[in-house]
Amino acid sequence: NAMDGDAIRTEKLKVLSALKRIEIGDVASKTVRGQYRAGLVNGKAVPGYIEEVGRASQTETFAAIKCEVENWRWAGVPFYLRTGKRMGARRSEIVIQFKDTPVPIFGPNHGQPNRLVLRLQPDEGMKLWLNMKEPGPGGLRIKSAALDLTYEEEFGVRYPDAYERLLMDVARGNLGLFMRRDEVDAAWLWADALLAAWRAQGAEPHPYAAGSNGPTQSALMLDRDGRSWWDPE
Repeated sequence: NAMDGDAIRTEKLKVLSALKRIEIGDVASKTVRGQYRAGLVNGKAVPGYIEEVGRASQTETFAAIKCEVENWRWAGVPFYLRTGKRMGARRSEIVIQFKDTPVPIFGPNHGQPNRLVLRLQPDEGMKLWLNMKEPGPGGLRIKSAALDLTYEEEFGVRYPDAYERLLMDVARGNLGLFMRRDEVDAAWLWADALLAAWRAQGAEPHPYAAGSNGPTQSALMLDRDGRSWWDPE
């Protein structure tokens, strides 16, 4: 209802409170834990996590989670979260994939699903990927292309990184990006249930090579739903 910091934090609390908990019965199908092994990052060989800490460890360095928000607006819409260390690229993105049309009038191979990609960092911007007809004769050929907005190119200024922005918000008294106590409690209430399910499951984290996009099991989790991760080159 407003853009002040407290109103924004109240809306975030509503989302956390509506997150469906992941119990032991769902942890294998809705989550993937991983731990990086030796690999290549930016062309340089790097050791695995166990070699770096110098002892055996079950600590995960990667997690992929399928979430559900149980409210009237988002019921039935899957949210796939993925985060990890020593991945193939460093980026924070939100990818919104639009529903397919009920009837594919352009045939079964009518291109990729339309997506809106919000790049938070680095290289802030957004891309709207659309399917369009390639111009010219020779039949109907569908190609996926992007409407591209890059903040640096459009506005010609350097934007502060995440920590710089937080420090500026502290000085200005803007609390929108900071977690309120009840938000912290709600987040840990959900996370504690997941951590307890992982402990009860007792499975080891799946290995993945440093410099990759995570363990294969992460891709299989989405494949079971007929989807795939957004991994642009």
